[in-house]
Amino acid sequence: MAAAAAAGPRRGRLGREARASLAAFLLGASVAALPVALGSPSALLAAPGLRGRLALALHVAGVNAALLLLYPRPLYKIAIRACFLGFAFGCGLLLSTGRSAWRHFGWYMCSLSLFHYSEYLVTAINNPRSLSLDSFLLNHSFEYNLAALSSWVEFTLEKLLFPELKQITWLSTVGLLMVIFGDCLRKAAMLTAGSNFNHIVQNEKSDTHTLVTSGVYGWFRHPSYVGWFYWSIGTQVLLCNPICMVGYALVSWRFFRERIEEEEITLIHFFGEEYLEYKRKVPSGLPFIRGVRVEL
Repeated sequence: MAAAAAAGPRRGRLGREARASLAAFLLGASVAALPVALGSPSALLAAPGLRGRLALALHVAGVNAALLLLYPRPLYKIAIRACFLGFAFGCGLLLSTGRSAWRHFGWYMCSLSLFHYSEYLVTAINNPRSLSLDSFLLNHSFEYNLAALSSWVEFTLEKLLFPELKQITWLSTVGLLMVIFGDCLRKAAMLTAGSNFNHIVQNEKSDTHTLVTSGVYGWFRHPSYVGWFYWSIGTQVLLCNPICMVGYALVSWRFFRERIEEEEITLIHFFGEEYLEYKRKVPSGLPFIRGVRVEL
């Protein structure tokens, strides 16, 4: 449950899944060191040439071979996903440096890949019992994937038709700050909620569930949703995507309104008057969303 329920002690050390994912992420991200190895400028991906393309292909093949040798199949499935996200992060770093026209898209690649990888890593630390491949959120939903694809298409088309629109550095910087704020708030919420944080709304209360009202839960009732909401909009501000920025805001708002109402019904069932009192004192954190209405 991604709202104010938490239980049990936090895990202080990384399990084998977390260690494998972290090693694989860093291995994938090592693509950012290719320009140093090749003695080439950091704009390797902007104009790679035959030498750069060959280096990228060899890096991908070499990393995949290393993962196949290092990990049995269950861990390999984790490692290959983490490695893919690390590779995307490293490519984002390459695009972000220098004076590439794709610099802001590089910021976006770093933000997107780090968000998805950190969802898995924090879950592995916080609640290893609920850990699965789905914890990467790479297959969150068809709608989520369609939204991401739409943002890439809009960015590419507008970059071709209105290239100056994609070079508004101050606006992309605002978007980057929104992304950082949103992701940090979400991860703080996950860590504060502790071992009971789950990407799926829970319908049964365990004996160890307690209501958490401290930390970021003292600011908002649903800080993980607030963080994700502003992170998602921030990615489109970063890309200077006016159409997707409006679309993301509307669709995300509707999604979280319905999700919060569903979740608060469960929380009221779990905690009764204790949650109702908390609900009266602390806002949801999302604009114009008050949560489920309770008839007295």
